[in-house]
Amino acid sequence: MDERTRADVERAEAAIVEHYPRLVRLTYLVLPPSTGRHRRVLTAHGLVQRALPRTRLRRPDGGLPAQRGPAPESGYDLVRQRALRLALAYEGQPVRGLPALPLVWGLRLFPRAGGADELALDQALSAAPAAVRAALGLWHLEGLDEDAARAVLARAGAEDPDAAQRAAAHLDRETGAGAAALLSSGEFDPCMVQTRPTDLLRRRQRVRVVAAVAAVLAIGAAVAGAWPGTADRAGRAETAAQQALDPGRLLRTPNDQWTDTSRVDFTAWPVRGRQAGDRKLLARALRVWAAPPPDARITAAAGTSTRPPGRPPQLLYAGLIDNVMVVVLHDGERLVRYAEPEDATPTLHFARVDGADLTTAAALVIGRGNGWMRYLLAPWISEITTRDLLAPAAPPHGLHVAPDGVTDRIPIPPPAGAGCGRWPVAQLRPSTRIVAPGRNAAFLVADLDDLAPVSLTSGPPPSGGAPAGAPGEATGAPALRSWARTACSLGSLRGTGVRSVNTWEFARQRLPEDGGSATWVCTRADTWRGPGSVTLRFVPPAARPADPGRIAGRAVNTAACSRFGPDVVGDIHWQAKSGRWYLLAAGSQEVGGLDATGGVRATAAEGTLAAPAGPDTPAEVVGRLRSGGSLRAPHP
Repeated sequence: MDERTRADVERAEAAIVEHYPRLVRLTYLVLPPSTGRHRRVLTAHGLVQRALPRTRLRRPDGGLPAQRGPAPESGYDLVRQRALRLALAYEGQPVRGLPALPLVWGLRLFPRAGGADELALDQALSAAPAAVRAALGLWHLEGLDEDAARAVLARAGAEDPDAAQRAAAHLDRETGAGAAALLSSGEFDPCMVQTRPTDLLRRRQRVRVVAAVAAVLAIGAAVAGAWPGTADRAGRAETAAQQALDPGRLLRTPNDQWTDTSRVDFTAWPVRGRQAGDRKLLARALRVWAAPPPDARITAAAGTSTRPPGRPPQLLYAGLIDNVMVVVLHDGERLVRYAEPEDATPTLHFARVDGADLTTAAALVIGRGNGWMRYLLAPWISEITTRDLLAPAAPPHGLHVAPDGVTDRIPIPPPAGAGCGRWPVAQLRPSTRIVAPGRNAAFLVADLDDLAPVSLTSGPPPSGGAPAGAPGEATGAPALRSWARTACSLGSLRGTGVRSVNTWEFARQRLPEDGGSATWVCTRADTWRGPGSVTLRFVPPAARPADPGRIAGRAVNTAACSRFGPDVVGDIHWQAKSGRWYLLAAGSQEVGGLDATGGVRATAAEGTLAAPAGPDTPAEVVGRLRSGGSLRAPHP
């Protein structure tokens, strides 16, 4: 094991603590599936914890000074490389060769089972070598491109990174475009696990062997309990857990609190629904949340915990929705929807909503069926209409809302693989009791299979990192026309815990050979858990208003196209009507020039560039910012 300076080790420890679930998920994916899910979960945790390097011994006095070497690795890159190396090393080893720690006695641990898509992907991964699974994880979980992933695989000890990536690309095509979302699901999350007992008869036979150890532990626990304050703290924790399951202690917000509050979010929602006083129903919902039965169906948006309530949550709704008893609770960080179909297994749906505001707390999905859904609206929404994003010129249609805030059925966008002939969204208008009369404050939300709908906006982000001046609502004619070109791309964001999506035409470019005018669009999706992703699109003139154009670049965990990094550069290869190919590039307003290197040598003293280039000619495009910095174009 290599040794590092204390500063290196401290950075590595901080990276493990901050990114622990992410590292364990990647390691779990790489480990041999043949070891079984229980041992694979424990091994993944053990390897990530073992990835912390040792501290280099201090140089004795009088020794030669250390030679200057390359720049130090980031703490995260270091522990990711070490965890991958450890996981790859277990390929083909017998089960008994896997690490023994951490230990769990009497329980079997395994991630929550997914659906048919997750099962099919898991079976395909089981037949692939560890290096291939590692390549997929580096692409879809870490967001690395092929060059960066190849370097990580090589440093981690993979024998042939190029062959592993070719096999991974083949497997990726076979498993479909949803592999990234599936790998981020609960099926592959060893940090959110279910428990079952081991062989009870065999375990009973071993009780005598551990009786003495148990007695010692009992004495130690008694001593700890006698320490001042320990028993009191344990008692208070137990009391809080009991109170969280008491329906009589559920928090209930007064009906008109939303009209006079500085916090317009889910905490301002009043209680609604005819069963809000049904203590038995509420008690069942709380019990299932705290201890789901084995056959309960549990769905959680990406990055959302399914832990039991730690204190009495807030009650938002309890009532009958399409012959299903529904209870919606809010614990300050999450929405929890409990559904109790008649003569069927209950279901739980979790979604993060911390930091919600007037638009992102304006509605939640209260019911869902085959091709439709219903919203429960916030009390400050005075009007809801629906419209098709792919028909920007069509007027919105009114929608009836029941007195308890539940809407009529709304069509949902078509499922993946079913084409994209329409994309229904809801247009909401807030009450004049919280928004000044006469102000056009309507906004759009879209259902992407989570409890909380996604806010859709349009326009450039503010510059300078200022929080004010956020992109505008996507209800004006130019914004709707822009969204018509990119609406179908929303399908790739289903179930990923997205909070808001903004689309922005950052450049216009005259095409060579009188090819007309094209637009460059940046679409940024921000999640509730923080990280955002960016997709750049090149949109040439098209006969169909909803033609989405071509993807010119992608990036994850980036500040691009946000108020913390508003500038962006994109490039793509384009073929003119004559058959000739060009390298096209464009930058946002603060980009004053562009340089192309690699297989294409070209420069431009403005924000757009067009240079003859073959369809496969490699090129790197860098934008020169007016402030003096530079910005590289992301790859597709």
